Amino acid sequence: MLAAFVPSQAQAFNLLPSEISQTELSEWQTMVGDVMIVDTELNMGYLVHRDGGYTQFLIASGQRRVVRYIGRTYYAKTPNLRWTVLDKEVKGDRTTFGRQGLFLRLFNENGRTAYGIHTHRSIEVMLAEQDRYRSMGCILVSQLILDTIEATFEGNGRKLDVITIAGLGDAPVTYETLKQKIALK
Repeated sequence: MLAAFVPSQAQAFNLLPSEISQTELSEWQTMVGDVMIVDTELNMGYLVHRDGGYTQFLIASGQRRVVRYIGRTYYAKTPNLRWTVLDKEVKGDRTTFGRQGLFLRLFNENGRTAYGIHTHRSIEVMLAEQDRYRSMGCILVSQLILDTIEATFEGNGRKLDVITIAGLGDAPVTYETLKQKIALK
């Protein structure tokens, strides 16, 4: 289901971005230019409107250990980088990629990577745990969040900027602190 694109909260109510509080996911409306930020320390994800507003959700990120997966041996912690989703694929493995098999491929400055955003057959159990370092390096989200991210990707002309960071520091989560992370090169 493709979410509607509407003016940002800041435009609709003439608020300063610093006055905008978090939008509940159930009320979130995707917009052209939205960015996804992933905090790999707290395992939280954020969808952020560039000109005001954000929503947050639980994620699972890469395990903090060496793993052996699909013929590779590597340290599975999700890298903290600037990425772009440029492709979506449907995978046949419904355990690893969930009921629909949707995989949003992450690209970095070097091109296509093995990393992506997807769900998992056991995602609800994973997200309910305190320790959510469960993936082989990818960003795991619920099906509802994946649907919202896919709608954002499609609404942005099949492109979505994603930033993975190791924490937001001591600052509280606000639109302003998230916007600062978007602006960093």
